[in-house]
Amino acid sequence: MEKIRRILVPVKGEGPDDDEAVRFACAIAKRNKAKVVAVFVIEVPRALPLDAEVPEAMEEGERSLQRAEAIAEELEEEIETEILQSRLAGPAIVDEANERNVDLIVMGLPYRTRLGEFYLGSTATYVLKNAPCRVWLCRVQMADGRK
Repeated sequence: MEKIRRILVPVKGEGPDDDEAVRFACAIAKRNKAKVVAVFVIEVPRALPLDAEVPEAMEEGERSLQRAEAIAEELEEEIETEILQSRLAGPAIVDEANERNVDLIVMGLPYRTRLGEFYLGSTATYVLKNAPCRVWLCRVQMADGRK
């Protein structure tokens, strides 16, 4: 297995799935002396230009990335953060992984269902299918406590 030098962690809010992914990425980074980059993707509606200002989403992104920085600081790990704007999060994450030449993407996932079945979501599915590197998913525990 190749050495892990750069880790990308997409965050989307202040949920336990993001926290878990950041903690996991920082632990891997510490062990491998790797760099961690957390990104928040603002999905810009097609009705707006791609570079449109979306203040509410920008504020949410800043809060999410500040939370990632706080977790990294707790773990005595450095983290770089960036806000991206795209039509869809999946392609933006894969493009960022390509541009930064990352060795690993760590994504947090909530436990959610659709039509009574576990649902991975379109972003995670796109990243799993198209990422140029390894992808590790951190799914949080089910709401009723089962694993």
